[in-house]
Amino acid sequence: MSKLWGGRFTKQTDQLVEEYTASITFDKELAEEDIQGSLAHVTMLGKCGILPAEDVEKIKDGLYAVQGMIRRGELEYTIQNEDIHMNIEKTLIDLIGPVGGKLHTGRSRNDQVATDMHLYLRKRVVEFVGHLIKLQEALLDQAKKNIDTIIPGYTHLQRAQPILFAHHMMAYVSMFQRDLERLQDSYKRVDILPLGAGALAGTTFPIDRHFVAEQLGFGRVYENSLDAVSDRDFILEFLSNASMIMMHLSRFSEEMVLWSSTEFAFVELDDAFCTGSSIMPQKKNPDVAELVRGKTGRVYGNLFGLMTVLKSLPLAYNKDMQEDKEGMFDTVRTLQGALQLFAPMVATMKVNTDRMRQAVNQDFSNATDIADYLVNKGLPFRQAHEVIGKTVLYCIQNKKYLLDMSIEEFKTFSTLFESDIYAVLQPEQVVNARNVYGGTASNQVSEAIARAEQVLAQSNEWLQTYLEKSK
Repeated sequence: MSKLWGGRFTKQTDQLVEEYTASITFDKELAEEDIQGSLAHVTMLGKCGILPAEDVEKIKDGLYAVQGMIRRGELEYTIQNEDIHMNIEKTLIDLIGPVGGKLHTGRSRNDQVATDMHLYLRKRVVEFVGHLIKLQEALLDQAKKNIDTIIPGYTHLQRAQPILFAHHMMAYVSMFQRDLERLQDSYKRVDILPLGAGALAGTTFPIDRHFVAEQLGFGRVYENSLDAVSDRDFILEFLSNASMIMMHLSRFSEEMVLWSSTEFAFVELDDAFCTGSSIMPQKKNPDVAELVRGKTGRVYGNLFGLMTVLKSLPLAYNKDMQEDKEGMFDTVRTLQGALQLFAPMVATMKVNTDRMRQAVNQDFSNATDIADYLVNKGLPFRQAHEVIGKTVLYCIQNKKYLLDMSIEEFKTFSTLFESDIYAVLQPEQVVNARNVYGGTASNQVSEAIARAEQVLAQSNEWLQTYLEKSK
């Protein structure tokens, strides 16, 4: 099969070279974007008088016909045509004749593929904002339903201080809000048009790049043709953002795995998001959470893989850059699957409030409040810290908790203790004593939920605006 670029060559490409260098096995995922970019390009060629109107209409009709073949699964891709661009162009020529070869006037595959990826990621960024909004909604719903549920808070995976379960859920709302904002901010660096940069230096044809940008809904065009065809920062930024989202999901997954274990029994995950054992009939395994935790590594790998590809490339385009796509597609699929499953898994999660309360009552996470109590009585904090440390040791040695101690026992450690110490030690009092902005007190968490709902409404407004733009 003769190549569309084969005029300079006197020999056929080696079969192994064709197989090794072809990208059609994976870049066919850009088919819709390639058609979209080509339609805008040929419309511009007609508008600028570079192609006659009859050729433009014939090419556009042909492109729509090819698009129909793609959507019906009728287009047969071949590695001899190397990539999605050449497969589409060859099919177009087969359909409408030599006039199809005029489509590539004033452009190169270098700026063409960059445009396809900008179009592709622009849609994905908006979609992922939508997925994060749904996850935040599920978290907020759990927070509102558990505004009075108290759970041990941990540092070093050791019980530290009692907190509201709602407060814990709101921590993830904040994490995913940062992820959402990073995606929103990255949009403006995805929303740039490379088309018209040619292979690296622009084109001799009197094209109108801003017209193409307007047709495709891009906010800007690349200022420099070399940068336009060699920039993959927008993909790196997406992979970095995706890695952080997966990291946050992985942290939450770890807690899901722990909390749903018999040892914790804080939550029960819905059967729809768990699997069983082929040999142990009693098992209910949190496989979704475990797989999200495990798949985080492949997303990290895709980020570092592309960074390594790009680290020593001279300007402008190099074949190495073909390696930018498989990792990007894999990350999109991996992140999409994780987010689509996580929101309903959180929404259907059952919270074992009794078990959480039992855990809070059977630990020393209220010890800090006794130290604060003594400080308010005039004892320096370091001395109060030592007093409570000895008090806790006494309890451990005597197999009791702080609320089990008599006032006489308390007074053996400090004469400053009075009977009001029992009110101070109650879990509700411990939680609500942290009545500072961002703290775990009930009124603070309720206000945090209200603020988060306002932010969520703004995020939904952004989503609706950019969904329209990315169509």
